[in-house]
Amino acid sequence: MTPTQIACAVLVPLVWGFQFVVIKVGLTAFPPLFFVGLRFAVVAALLLPFVGWPTKRELGRIIVISIFVGGLNFGLVFIGLAHGSASVAGVAIQLTTPFTLILAWPLLGEQLSIRVIFGVILAFGGVVLIVVEPNVSVKIVPTLFVIGSGFAMAAGSVLTKRYGPFEPLKLMAWMSLFTVPQVLAASFVLEHGQIASLRAASLMSWMAFMYTVLLGAILGFGLWFWLIGQCSMTRVAPFGLLQPVFAIVAGVIFLHEPLTAALITGAVICIAGVAITQRQSLSWRSRVVAASVSAGRPVT
Repeated sequence: MTPTQIACAVLVPLVWGFQFVVIKVGLTAFPPLFFVGLRFAVVAALLLPFVGWPTKRELGRIIVISIFVGGLNFGLVFIGLAHGSASVAGVAIQLTTPFTLILAWPLLGEQLSIRVIFGVILAFGGVVLIVVEPNVSVKIVPTLFVIGSGFAMAAGSVLTKRYGPFEPLKLMAWMSLFTVPQVLAASFVLEHGQIASLRAASLMSWMAFMYTVLLGAILGFGLWFWLIGQCSMTRVAPFGLLQPVFAIVAGVIFLHEPLTAALITGAVICIAGVAITQRQSLSWRSRVVAASVSAGRPVT
């Protein structure tokens, strides 16, 4: 990966990690599925004027991706966050990484090296250390929703790689549009008080909503899809393990949660694991980048 790709791969979990706190704020005002539907409706409205129509070949594939990345992924994680603990959700969602690496093996033919496996295990160990120190009462059903969300995101990421490459903003725009009827239909069947929530929402709730639209969706997923198109899944997926680290930082800053030795140690171990999966010689890497660019190939 190039330095720019690595920087983007760190920025995405930073935005998504802080989003755990932001989503909890928004869910105090909006029903979870309705929140997801509004979010994707605004994303689609903002992006569709600037992208082209999908081709016949792309259309069906984007609809399939929207089911996994949009409807299932976001629907399940928002329900899990609405009824469960954010810290437990931050751990459970990390199963996205092993799910992705496992699915990339049969679906993409990507091999797992011993170094990548060791790095993922080490990083996951850091994530576990971060959350075993607090006394958290785990609610099983919300946690299962979040785990299901991780699997859906992993499946959507692998399908994006298999079906792509796509133009990132074009994929984000049309995926968002196709997600809206999925989650709003589920909301009107399973939830209530949608219109009342629009009237009663505070300024803070609307600010949280806009964060999920502009940063969590457009910036975060735009960069994520771009990285998937440019890089191997086994290179991109481990960066997701940084997400709980940033979620804890957000909790300390905005929710005044205690910063303990276990949190610091777990964060260091997690980052070290990700670094191991990305270890490359800079001089060797620069030669690969130059050769790939001159040959017109994407750098992985």
